Amino acid sequence: MIKTVHPVAQSGFGLAAELYQQARPSYPHEITQWLIEQLHLGQHDKLLDLGSGTGKFLANLSLISQEITAVEPVAEMLEQLQITYPHVHSLQASSQELPFDNNNFDAIFCAQSFHWFADSASLQEMYRVLKPGAKLGLIWNQRDESIDWVKALANCIKPYEADTPRYHHQDWQKVFENQKMFKLLDVVTFQNFQSGPVEEVVCKRLLSTSFIAAMPQKQQQSLQQQFEQIVATYTGKLVKDLIDFPYKTYAYFYEKI
Repeated sequence: MIKTVHPVAQSGFGLAAELYQQARPSYPHEITQWLIEQLHLGQHDKLLDLGSGTGKFLANLSLISQEITAVEPVAEMLEQLQITYPHVHSLQASSQELPFDNNNFDAIFCAQSFHWFADSASLQEMYRVLKPGAKLGLIWNQRDESIDWVKALANCIKPYEADTPRYHHQDWQKVFENQKMFKLLDVVTFQNFQSGPVEEVVCKRLLSTSFIAAMPQKQQQSLQQQFEQIVATYTGKLVKDLIDFPYKTYAYFYEKI
């Protein structure tokens, strides 16, 4: 086990890696086009997917370049990544000790992961392995809580978050204060949807959340019943009915100074 992995991530994602791969949404195609057109990334650029998880963002990066390296600290997540993307060079490593030469990558992407390792040691390592002027992209799929039933689901799980690192807490932004390694270039938002049965794209998606996946099975089953009831109450849809789960994809782009 990599020592710097947050215990909730190690426990939850270790237990639910296969569920994570099955239930988590992909990223919109529009973000791929944005990376090509705005960051001018191409097939010869060396890209690092850091905190790659099961490789959800690799589908986007693979459309840009074949020079991709994926790093994931949780062994079970890495195993799922390697099943889905056997052609991608991947390895288990810590964000605080990246096994790469200085000035090696044209861009680093952290999709749904940076909040887990938003510390100065990791930021310094990313700075070290990026080429001068290279880009850092921090990307998150977030449930669109402007929709009433999505907000009700968020309220249902919020009491269980405790001090688990989360994107919406915005604590990850603190690491960029009073530093001279990266400057913010742009913040872009994309619309995204995950379509499928309620059981798959709502219930299993929420059960793949780190602190829920780490819960005892009976507690998870109780929460799943609550998820089903919320969706039924607000939308009239049952577990086997098809639904569009709305997301907003937030992307923060930085440049190495």
